[in-house]
Amino acid sequence: MASALEDLSQFDVSNEDRLVAEVIRYVLFKTHQTAGCPIKREELTQLVSKNYRQRALPGFIINEAKEKLSTIFGYEMRELQRSRPSSASQGRSSQQSVSDAKSYVIMSKLPGDAYKKYVEDANTAHLSGFTFVVISIVHLAGGKVAEEALWHQLRRLGLDERSESHPVLGNAKQALETLVQQRYLQKDKVSGPEGTTLFYELAERALDRPVSEKIKEYISEVGKKEVTYVDDD
Repeated sequence: MASALEDLSQFDVSNEDRLVAEVIRYVLFKTHQTAGCPIKREELTQLVSKNYRQRALPGFIINEAKEKLSTIFGYEMRELQRSRPSSASQGRSSQQSVSDAKSYVIMSKLPGDAYKKYVEDANTAHLSGFTFVVISIVHLAGGKVAEEALWHQLRRLGLDERSESHPVLGNAKQALETLVQQRYLQKDKVSGPEGTTLFYELAERALDRPVSEKIKEYISEVGKKEVTYVDDD
């Protein structure tokens, strides 16, 4: 710890502020540009260290950026630990799993009702609904589901994998692929006696506690509505 502080002791405060601002700008613009896909820690480290060689500097700047994103912009810059597909995890040591790349997403700290009223874009609300439905299906399947089984459930909801011009989502397959890019899902190919099967599995963003709790709450509400409908009959 002492060596880290010594490493930064001669660093100019004006440069520190500039680097923090660069990281914040990069996180905000990259999040918007990539529709909320996680940003790798490696990207932020390279941004900071391209002109400065202090070993402890990237971690310090990233932490400062986290603090300002929270206090000024009202965002939590949340760190995610990249997870492995369950089949790939078998036979690996826990130490190897921990070494997977870290990434960040930003999440609004506003209360749900205030976010919905002042921030949420009505034009993208359908994407949030699609995300919740897909994650819920995979969650109810035990966290992992075969591609055909997933599309079977989505077809029951009127969404066909062959559709390239859905009135709301556009290309249905690309909409699902976006959830993989955003790290809500991950794909895993498993070989068996009947050939190779593609599985979709919950990834780190869907397993993160705030999202996981919302999914469970959503499933619970849907279950209550179904019970009410049965009682009405």
